[in-house]
Amino acid sequence: MTDPTTTAERPGTAGEHVLEIAGLRAGVAGKEILRGVDLTVRSGEVHAVMGPNGSGKSTLAHVLMGRPGYEITGGSVVLDGVDLLALTPWERAQAGLFLALQYPTEVPGVSLHDLLQTSARAAGRRSDDITAEIAAEAERLALDPRLIDRPLNVDLSGGEKKKNETLQLGVLRPAIAVLDELDSGLDVDALRACARRIEAETQPVADGGTGLGVLAITHYNRLLHELRADAVHVLAGGTIVRSGGPELALELEDSGYAGLVGPELAGEDEGTPVAVRPTIDDPFGGPGAGDPFADPLA
Repeated sequence: MTDPTTTAERPGTAGEHVLEIAGLRAGVAGKEILRGVDLTVRSGEVHAVMGPNGSGKSTLAHVLMGRPGYEITGGSVVLDGVDLLALTPWERAQAGLFLALQYPTEVPGVSLHDLLQTSARAAGRRSDDITAEIAAEAERLALDPRLIDRPLNVDLSGGEKKKNETLQLGVLRPAIAVLDELDSGLDVDALRACARRIEAETQPVADGGTGLGVLAITHYNRLLHELRADAVHVLAGGTIVRSGGPELALELEDSGYAGLVGPELAGEDEGTPVAVRPTIDDPFGGPGAGDPFADPLA
């Protein structure tokens, strides 16, 4: 297994980062959901994945990050030469992959500051500077600084939770970020703050480092008003059926998914778990959350 924490592969170093998803097939409880997904995301690029309910969008995010319960039946996911499918979720994070959860996890007893300080140490970074970085990110996002030392996401609004996720992204500086419906539950101001902060991360940095690569999973074009997409992909029936530029999102607004991919694919039932309140045992959420051995379709 390639060591995902080596200097050459650690986020923030010079050189382009590339996430390559090739022929990815995956399912749960014997039902195939992803049926051959091909995507390549490079540093500084924003790729939006849109699609009807049940098309496999959140499944794609969960499989990329390594949520237990899914069976990989084909294909590969490689980040900078590292086989992500062979790694645990924390190792994928160390390799440079970040997932902003659709339903951020509540973690009683652990503050945002503690989480990020521990993460920085695990990545070989100096933890002494983390406090100042967290404060700076909170100011950029207009996040109440009192929340930094509160239990992570406990009793926070949807907007505050998503700002917490974005703050983590800003401090941890991953190579590639997967955003699973970042816009879900956000009001206009919170969405603008989060999207603009992520947009800024996609730009090259002064020391020659490359910008963040983004795979943004979303239902709505409103996210792309602030987070400008280089490419838009339509996922339906577990595979990419259309790809294009930002104009494809506008076409979707006009015609809907049925008009673009046909009523059969637009209405297909993915059969994946309906997301519920996530827990420490299952930070991704889903039926059986809290029981890591539960059938995700139960």
